[in-house]
Amino acid sequence: MSELAKRIAFSAVAIPVVIGVIWTGGLALALLLAVAAALAAYEFYTLAIGTGSVPLWGHGVVLSAMIPLAVHARFLGYWAPPVSVVMLVVLELLTVALWVRGAKGKPLEVVAITLLGTFYTGGMLAFGYGMRYHRFAVEPVAGTLLVLLPLLLTWATDTAAMLCGNAFGVRKLMPSVSPNKTVVGAVAGAVVAVAFSVLFVRFALQPYARLSMPLAAAGAFGLVVCLAGQVGDLVESMLKRQAGVKDSSALIPGHGGALDRVDSLLFTLPVAFVLYELLLVPTP
Repeated sequence: MSELAKRIAFSAVAIPVVIGVIWTGGLALALLLAVAAALAAYEFYTLAIGTGSVPLWGHGVVLSAMIPLAVHARFLGYWAPPVSVVMLVVLELLTVALWVRGAKGKPLEVVAITLLGTFYTGGMLAFGYGMRYHRFAVEPVAGTLLVLLPLLLTWATDTAAMLCGNAFGVRKLMPSVSPNKTVVGAVAGAVVAVAFSVLFVRFALQPYARLSMPLAAAGAFGLVVCLAGQVGDLVESMLKRQAGVKDSSALIPGHGGALDRVDSLLFTLPVAFVLYELLLVPTP
């Protein structure tokens, strides 16, 4: 089976499952985000180790997975327990780094990289849960659509950038970081993002979620989210380039690793959440 066939087969199974979990929400969504965060964090620490760093990867993976679960608990009204647990893990993390490795073990670097991996993965993915239960999302369909917009927009723009870049791209976008990305691909992705966002708001959010934003704002939303996704993709490419690897892992057939799949979402989800707060309005 070719790599493209593997990619299509995996997507055909994964996308309906993801949409179903988003619709279900609650603990199911929190667990999905926690698993994705843990896998992405583990791959991030693997890349860091490949550059010569020695993060406390086990602690970071656990803490990364706990963040979406803590957000879930907060939405249920339980504030103190998850926060206390997270803080205890962080303190234990710092203590282990300082005590076991000592000053010669570069504890400041170890803690910085470990916590960066934690919030780069679990912290960013947790915004997906926040969007599912946005203050304007009074029905499951509304919350589901709010999460699906940045997800589908990111996937659509990535696909457009890849297809147009392969077909027409000559000038490289950032060859020192990602030699396969082209200027034509980036522009095509941006155009698709603007069009997709406007159409999604007009024909999905407005009629089914009773939520809206001005169409010009919807276009701006698509453009900004697209740019955020491209930055996220380039950031992970930079990490992989420094570690000397092509993919973060071989976990997913035809797709690389978990971090390869969510690299753009780590930037688009928080950006989309902020833009919703600024642009989204309920409609009668």
